[in-house]
Amino acid sequence: MPEGVSWNGSIAFLDRDGVINVGSENYINSPDQVVLLPESAKSIGTIRRMGYRVCVVTNQSPIGRGLWTSQNLAEIHKRLQEMVLDDDSDAHFDLILHSPYAPWEGAWARKPFPGMLEAGRQLIDRASEGTTLEGQTMLFGDDWMDRPDDSSSFMVGDREVDMIAASRYGIKGYLCNPNDGLSGVIKEII
Repeated sequence: MPEGVSWNGSIAFLDRDGVINVGSENYINSPDQVVLLPESAKSIGTIRRMGYRVCVVTNQSPIGRGLWTSQNLAEIHKRLQEMVLDDDSDAHFDLILHSPYAPWEGAWARKPFPGMLEAGRQLIDRASEGTTLEGQTMLFGDDWMDRPDDSSSFMVGDREVDMIAASRYGIKGYLCNPNDGLSGVIKEII
Protein backbone atom coordinates (compact mmCIF):
# COMPACT_ATOMS: atom_id res chain seq x y z
CA MET A 1 0.00 0.00 0.00
CA PRO A 2 1.14 3.58 -0.49
CA GLU A 3 3.02 5.08 2.44
CA GLY A 4 0.68 6.08 5.24
CA VAL A 5 -2.29 4.19 3.76
CA SER A 6 -3.85 1.11 5.31
CA TRP A 7 -5.79 -1.46 3.34
CA ASN A 8 -9.51 -0.86 3.81
CA GLY A 9 -10.31 -4.53 3.10
CA SER A 10 -11.72 -3.84 -0.36
CA ILE A 11 -10.43 -4.76 -3.80
CA ALA A 12 -10.61 -2.90 -7.10
CA PHE A 13 -10.87 -5.60 -9.77
CA LEU A 14 -9.74 -4.17 -13.11
CA ASP A 15 -9.97 -5.65 -16.56
CA ARG A 16 -6.82 -4.94 -18.57
CA ASP A 17 -7.42 -4.09 -22.25
CA GLY A 18 -9.71 -1.09 -22.67
CA VAL A 19 -9.38 -0.23 -18.96
CA ILE A 20 -5.66 0.20 -18.28
CA ASN A 21 -4.17 -0.07 -21.75
CA VAL A 22 -5.37 0.30 -25.32
CA GLY A 23 -6.90 -2.96 -26.51
CA SER A 24 -6.71 -4.63 -29.92
CA GLU A 25 -9.02 -7.00 -31.79
CA ASN A 26 -5.85 -8.96 -32.62
CA TYR A 27 -4.72 -9.08 -28.96
CA ILE A 28 -1.77 -7.43 -27.27
CA ASN A 29 0.85 -9.92 -28.45
CA SER A 30 4.10 -8.50 -27.07
CA PRO A 31 5.36 -5.98 -24.50
CA ASP A 32 6.12 -3.41 -27.20
CA GLN A 33 2.41 -3.31 -28.12
CA VAL A 34 1.40 -2.07 -24.66
CA VAL A 35 0.09 1.51 -24.80
CA LEU A 36 -1.41 3.00 -21.65
CA LEU A 37 -4.76 4.72 -21.82
CA PRO A 38 -4.59 8.38 -20.74
CA GLU A 39 -4.56 8.85 -16.97
CA SER A 40 -5.02 5.13 -16.25
CA ALA A 41 -1.92 5.00 -14.04
CA LYS A 42 -2.99 8.10 -12.11
CA SER A 43 -6.43 6.55 -11.62
CA ILE A 44 -4.89 3.32 -10.27
CA GLY A 45 -2.73 5.38 -7.91
CA THR A 46 -5.82 7.26 -6.73
CA ILE A 47 -7.63 3.99 -6.03
CA ARG A 48 -4.69 2.63 -4.02
CA ARG A 49 -4.38 5.88 -2.05
CA MET A 50 -8.05 5.36 -1.12
CA GLY A 51 -7.02 2.09 0.57
CA TYR A 52 -7.97 -0.43 -2.11
CA ARG A 53 -5.90 -3.37 -3.28
CA VAL A 54 -5.79 -3.70 -7.08
CA CYS A 55 -6.37 -7.04 -8.79
CA VAL A 56 -6.19 -7.20 -12.59
CA VAL A 57 -8.47 -9.92 -14.01
CA THR A 58 -8.08 -10.54 -17.73
CA ASN A 59 -9.31 -13.14 -20.21
CA GLN A 60 -6.34 -14.27 -22.33
CA SER A 61 -7.55 -17.04 -24.64
CA PRO A 62 -4.50 -16.80 -26.98
CA ILE A 63 -2.72 -19.00 -24.43
CA GLY A 64 -5.37 -21.72 -24.58
CA ARG A 65 -5.52 -21.40 -28.34
CA GLY A 66 -1.76 -21.97 -28.59
CA LEU A 67 -1.01 -18.55 -30.09
CA TRP A 68 1.47 -17.70 -27.35
CA THR A 69 2.67 -18.81 -23.93
CA SER A 70 2.11 -17.80 -20.33
CA GLN A 71 5.71 -16.55 -20.33
CA ASN A 72 4.85 -14.11 -23.12
CA LEU A 73 1.90 -12.88 -21.08
CA ALA A 74 4.14 -12.47 -18.01
CA GLU A 75 6.46 -10.25 -20.07
CA ILE A 76 3.49 -8.16 -21.26
CA HIS A 77 2.32 -7.74 -17.66
CA LYS A 78 5.81 -6.87 -16.45
CA ARG A 79 5.98 -4.09 -19.06
CA LEU A 80 2.48 -2.89 -18.16
CA GLN A 81 3.39 -2.65 -14.46
CA GLU A 82 6.61 -0.78 -15.28
CA MET A 83 4.76 1.73 -17.45
CA VAL A 84 2.05 2.31 -14.85
CA LEU A 85 4.60 2.81 -12.05
CA ASP A 86 6.56 5.24 -14.24
CA ASP A 87 3.43 7.43 -14.35
CA ASP A 88 2.42 7.03 -10.68
CA SER A 89 4.61 5.33 -8.09
CA ASP A 90 1.52 4.28 -6.07
CA ALA A 91 -0.09 2.50 -9.04
CA HIS A 92 1.05 -0.97 -8.04
CA PHE A 93 -0.88 -4.09 -9.05
CA ASP A 94 -1.31 -6.30 -5.99
CA LEU A 95 -2.23 -9.26 -8.17
CA ILE A 96 -2.67 -10.04 -11.87
CA LEU A 97 -4.81 -13.05 -12.77
CA HIS A 98 -5.55 -14.34 -16.24
CA SER A 99 -7.83 -16.96 -17.71
CA PRO A 100 -6.19 -18.88 -20.57
CA TYR A 101 -9.43 -20.55 -21.64
CA ALA A 102 -11.32 -20.02 -24.90
CA PRO A 103 -14.88 -18.67 -24.62
CA TRP A 104 -16.50 -21.94 -25.72
CA GLU A 105 -14.87 -23.87 -22.86
CA GLY A 106 -17.23 -22.37 -20.27
CA ALA A 107 -14.46 -22.21 -17.64
CA TRP A 108 -15.37 -20.83 -14.20
CA ALA A 109 -12.10 -18.89 -14.30
CA ARG A 110 -13.14 -16.98 -17.43
CA LYS A 111 -15.32 -13.89 -17.31
CA PRO A 112 -18.36 -13.68 -17.38
CA PHE A 113 -17.97 -16.23 -14.56
CA PRO A 114 -16.60 -14.83 -11.29
CA GLY A 115 -13.81 -17.37 -10.73
CA MET A 116 -10.93 -14.90 -11.11
CA LEU A 117 -12.60 -12.48 -8.69
CA GLU A 118 -13.16 -15.28 -6.16
CA ALA A 119 -9.54 -16.42 -6.50
CA GLY A 120 -8.27 -12.84 -6.30
CA ARG A 121 -10.10 -12.18 -3.04
CA GLN A 122 -8.79 -15.37 -1.42
CA LEU A 123 -5.20 -14.84 -2.62
CA ILE A 124 -5.08 -11.21 -1.50
CA ASP A 125 -6.62 -12.08 1.88
CA ARG A 126 -4.09 -14.85 2.46
CA ALA A 127 -1.18 -12.65 1.42
CA SER A 128 -2.32 -9.87 3.77
CA GLU A 129 -2.54 -12.40 6.62
CA GLY A 130 0.92 -13.74 5.81
CA THR A 131 -0.55 -17.19 5.16
CA THR A 132 1.41 -19.45 2.83
CA LEU A 133 -0.50 -20.97 -0.05
CA GLU A 134 1.04 -24.39 0.43
CA GLY A 135 -1.64 -26.90 1.38
CA GLN A 136 -4.40 -24.29 1.04
CA THR A 137 -7.58 -24.97 -0.90
CA MET A 138 -9.24 -22.37 -3.10
CA LEU A 139 -13.02 -22.39 -2.90
CA PHE A 140 -15.32 -21.36 -5.73
CA GLY A 141 -19.03 -20.88 -6.34
CA ASP A 142 -21.34 -22.54 -3.82
CA ASP A 143 -18.38 -24.26 -2.12
CA TRP A 144 -17.12 -20.89 -0.83
CA MET A 145 -19.47 -20.35 2.09
CA ASP A 146 -17.51 -18.10 4.46
CA ARG A 147 -17.11 -15.08 2.20
CA PRO A 148 -15.81 -11.73 3.46
CA ASP A 149 -17.83 -8.55 3.08
CA ASP A 150 -17.06 -7.27 -0.41
CA SER A 151 -19.72 -4.55 -0.47
CA SER A 152 -17.09 -1.84 -1.03
CA SER A 153 -15.16 -3.75 -3.70
CA PHE A 154 -15.83 -3.05 -7.37
CA MET A 155 -15.01 -4.11 -10.93
CA VAL A 156 -14.12 -1.86 -13.88
CA GLY A 157 -14.38 -3.28 -17.38
CA ASP A 158 -15.10 -2.24 -20.93
CA ARG A 159 -17.28 -5.21 -21.89
CA GLU A 160 -20.52 -6.77 -20.75
CA VAL A 161 -18.68 -9.94 -19.61
CA ASP A 162 -16.92 -7.80 -16.99
CA MET A 163 -20.23 -6.45 -15.70
CA ILE A 164 -21.74 -9.95 -15.56
CA ALA A 165 -18.72 -11.23 -13.60
CA ALA A 166 -19.10 -8.34 -11.15
CA SER A 167 -22.81 -9.03 -10.73
CA ARG A 168 -22.27 -12.76 -10.23
CA TYR A 169 -19.63 -12.00 -7.63
CA GLY A 170 -21.96 -9.52 -5.92
CA ILE A 171 -20.05 -6.26 -6.38
CA LYS A 172 -20.66 -3.01 -8.25
CA GLY A 173 -19.48 -2.88 -11.83
CA TYR A 174 -18.39 0.23 -13.73
CA LEU A 175 -18.60 -0.05 -17.51
CA CYS A 176 -16.07 2.22 -19.18
CA ASN A 177 -15.60 3.34 -22.75
CA PRO A 178 -12.54 1.46 -24.09
CA ASN A 179 -11.19 4.72 -25.53
CA ASP A 180 -11.20 6.34 -22.07
CA GLY A 181 -10.67 3.35 -19.81
CA LEU A 182 -10.47 3.67 -16.05
CA SER A 183 -10.03 7.44 -16.11
CA GLY A 184 -13.46 7.76 -17.72
CA VAL A 185 -15.19 6.32 -14.63
CA ILE A 186 -12.82 7.32 -11.82
CA LYS A 187 -15.05 10.23 -10.73
CA GLU A 188 -17.94 7.78 -10.23
CA ILE A 189 -15.69 5.60 -8.07
CA ILE A 190 -14.27 8.31 -5.83
